[in-house]
Amino acid sequence: MGPAAATARPRVRVRGDGVLRSITTIGADAVPQSDLTAPLRLVTVIRPYDWGSVSALPELFGTEPTGEPQAELWMGAHPGAPSLAGGVPLNELIARDPVAALGERTAARFGAALPYLLKVLAIERPLSLQVHPTAEQARAGYAAETARGIPLDDFARTYKDASHKPEMVCAVTPFHGLCGFRDPAATADLLDGLGVPGLAPWIATLRGAEPARAVREVFAAMLDDAARPLRAEIERALLDRHDGDQAVYGDIARAYPGDPGIAAALLLNHVSLRPGEALYLGAGVPHAYLGGIGVEIMANSDNVLRCGLTSKHVDVPELMRVVDFAPSEPFLVEPAHEGAYAYRPPAAEFGLTRYELTGEEAAVLPGGVPQIVLCVEGEGRLGDELTLRPGQSAFVPAAVPSMLLSGKGTIYRAQPGDFTM
Repeated sequence: MGPAAATARPRVRVRGDGVLRSITTIGADAVPQSDLTAPLRLVTVIRPYDWGSVSALPELFGTEPTGEPQAELWMGAHPGAPSLAGGVPLNELIARDPVAALGERTAARFGAALPYLLKVLAIERPLSLQVHPTAEQARAGYAAETARGIPLDDFARTYKDASHKPEMVCAVTPFHGLCGFRDPAATADLLDGLGVPGLAPWIATLRGAEPARAVREVFAAMLDDAARPLRAEIERALLDRHDGDQAVYGDIARAYPGDPGIAAALLLNHVSLRPGEALYLGAGVPHAYLGGIGVEIMANSDNVLRCGLTSKHVDVPELMRVVDFAPSEPFLVEPAHEGAYAYRPPAAEFGLTRYELTGEEAAVLPGGVPQIVLCVEGEGRLGDELTLRPGQSAFVPAAVPSMLLSGKGTIYRAQPGDFTM
């Protein structure tokens, strides 16, 4: 890599449509190339969703802020926003030679498509209250909407593809969210503490009925239009909560006034992650991320069913069909520490490794699998070929032999998961 590339500074580029933003690099190694025997620097897309932070990603990556939200940095080959590798959309590059790009095992399991999508999330205000479908539900939903002639970019389209969307988020900064239905007895106590007399029937159901049935009945009632007056009372009660167990729900009420999801959010566990801790979300688990920066990895899908806390499409009937009403504890993924921090969730599509490089020893990256390497802090070097600085990433095709990762800083590496799952 030449000296021009070594001093290149990442910049934010705004495309002509004013919607997609990309972090790219000005320098010699930005010249288009598509050799699948060497790492390829990615030109990536930033999604400007309204819940995103205006300043968090620019501060983390040393880029210029645009004055608008920068919510999600996407790295991968999803057709909705593929990264560019060597000037070519990554999904197209993979389709040209799936075996060289993905390796024989990955291509045989997942076809000519990268099985995962890597993101960096920068959350300023709560995301939607949402759930993801199983693989079978996604295939059926995608086929049904396609048969009805609903365009993929239609606002009312629920299923954007035919894949499920298990996901895991690893906290970069302190990070928190809602995840899974809380034990109904504990939720009854939380509701009781609001001091809203009209909640008595719901509280009785939560304390007296079988847990999953109790949650289903109260969740459905909370989202029903008939509950609008009671939801308004809940919202007024929450607006005064600034500390204690109810404070996080007060924040949600202040962020989304009048939204049905404010009441429904009270049924979910609140979970906080310290930097380096990771949370896994399987199909059917209701959740809403609330704040912080995290590296998120998921199956290569954009299927989201929402019921509130959003200006996007809401599909309550389909969400009610897909969601798992059984109370559950948050699924925290404990990394194996084997010279690096390896997160191994129960997903065939993805795994994630975090490297804390000290500048003294190099890590060995395996060959034979498709990898995306992301620098979050400091600097990482892939062999002698590519240097990554904060916000920069590279696709390492399966045809690349094992190579050294060196430098000083925090680096994340995505690759396929355990195929036996």
